[in-house]
Amino acid sequence: MGTTLSERKKQILRTVVVSYIKTAEPVGSRTVVRSQRMGLSSATIRNEMADLEDMGYLVQPHTSAGRIPSQLGYRYYVDNLMALDDMSGDIEREISITMSREKMREIEQIIVHSARVLSSATNQTSLIMGPQFKKSAFRQMRILPLEEKRSLVVLITDTGFIKNKVIDLQQQLSPSELQQVVSYLNQKLYGLTIDQVTTSLINELKRDLFRRLEILEQAFILLEESLKEEKQIRVFLGGTTNILNQPEFKDVDKIRRMLNLFEQEPLLFKILEDSSSEDNIVVRIGTENECEDIRECTLVTGTYKIHDKTIGTVGVLGPTRMDYGRVINVMRRLVDHLNESLSS
Repeated sequence: MGTTLSERKKQILRTVVVSYIKTAEPVGSRTVVRSQRMGLSSATIRNEMADLEDMGYLVQPHTSAGRIPSQLGYRYYVDNLMALDDMSGDIEREISITMSREKMREIEQIIVHSARVLSSATNQTSLIMGPQFKKSAFRQMRILPLEEKRSLVVLITDTGFIKNKVIDLQQQLSPSELQQVVSYLNQKLYGLTIDQVTTSLINELKRDLFRRLEILEQAFILLEESLKEEKQIRVFLGGTTNILNQPEFKDVDKIRRMLNLFEQEPLLFKILEDSSSEDNIVVRIGTENECEDIRECTLVTGTYKIHDKTIGTVGVLGPTRMDYGRVINVMRRLVDHLNESLSS
């Protein structure tokens, strides 16, 4: 299938895609003539549309109907023809106000609110992966004496995650003994991501510090518990009914499959993780998605960060007949605000 199109074919393809996105109705040559100022006849437009169909960019669902974009047509539109829509001032203000209001709340509350804003602004279903603790790097561990034979172990990462645990000791340790353990751990673990702190590494460190095994054991219980807790990564959804309201999903079997998908949090997490890229907005159309359950959909993803470290993925899921320019623009703005809000 060719990828080089004349300017005339590009304009016609753009018109068909934009019209079909708006109306969900096949686009005929008369619609293209009315939308264009090229001075071309309906017969000429029909010939060009037939060529685009032969090249794989358009599909004619019924012999007497107009044409609709194919997956290849959408791909060409996104890569070469799409204009990023300007967001309305209302949506920009909603995102800004939401993020400024959420600054003093928990990270999870910011994510939940972001999912709602994203689904509302795009009229699609939003999916946001909760922050991944394991992507944070170990910064330091502190052991703070509370009272006789009790101390507070605090684990701090470079992205600001804090885990803490009160521990009971069979014998009281002096502040200098506690500090020796802490200094050793901080030296050995600094800069490692949490998922690099493996059981074998923990066992190795235990052997190195066997004389203070009790305090070390308690400290590593916190690390091991943290690893277990964070295996359950949350995926927050917004506007789950939006996709079901689209004409493409009127079929009962399709609705059932989508509802079943939304209930499978581990699968949603894998979909977001497999689709994301560190720096760019990624658009996967139809069969470009690895997950069979969304091969009739488009998934647009981006990543959010704390202090320039990627810790999660934002997604918008909808039919391939999606307003790509609007969705990408809204996502970029929301991710920028999300990064700023979380980092502050």
